[in-house]
Amino acid sequence: MTKRLLNAAIATAVMLAWTACSESPKPTPAEKTAAEKTAEAPKPPEPVAAQTAFYEMYKPARTWAADLLPLSLSSGEVSSLKNEGGKAATWTAVFVSPGRHEARTFFYSVVSDPERISKGVTAGGSQPWSGPTAKSQPFQITGFVVNSDAAYNAALVKASAWVKHHPDKKVTFILGSTARFPSPAWLVLWGTPKLGYAVYVDATTGKVTAR
Repeated sequence: MTKRLLNAAIATAVMLAWTACSESPKPTPAEKTAAEKTAEAPKPPEPVAAQTAFYEMYKPARTWAADLLPLSLSSGEVSSLKNEGGKAATWTAVFVSPGRHEARTFFYSVVSDPERISKGVTAGGSQPWSGPTAKSQPFQITGFVVNSDAAYNAALVKASAWVKHHPDKKVTFILGSTARFPSPAWLVLWGTPKLGYAVYVDATTGKVTAR
């Protein structure tokens, strides 16, 4: 072998060795399968704040009536998932159509409960609606600024002493508009109306409005 050929062979061998060292080691089939499983594993369901559920229900509701307005939004529970921090596993929205004089209820859930509700959005049937009253009035979506978790935190400041002595009481959220308040308001209720503690939070400003 000539000196020139020998030098070329050595250079080629060095280049191949350097390339092999610089390449990342390829995962074994077992490692690749484990990584794929981790990437594909679905996240466990979690409760959601009200606005997440509301806008999921609002999309199909718009196809029912273009002039619809929200009348109420309330939290619900399922046995398989705990509500916490102003978030809930299920939400129920009632929309009204002033033009049709009808109301329609929509449901949203992050899980399926065979006895109560299916995962995702479920639409109920239409019902006659006679119009607004002093205790129940439709409101503009632009007034729904404060989410349920923020309303919970604001209400908890007011109710902290009572909640401390009643830690087992569940909390319910109801968003609506009445003649009592200038803006839509959250009713944050621990326990029941008779045996509980209620705080109203303005859904536009986030301020506690009344006890």
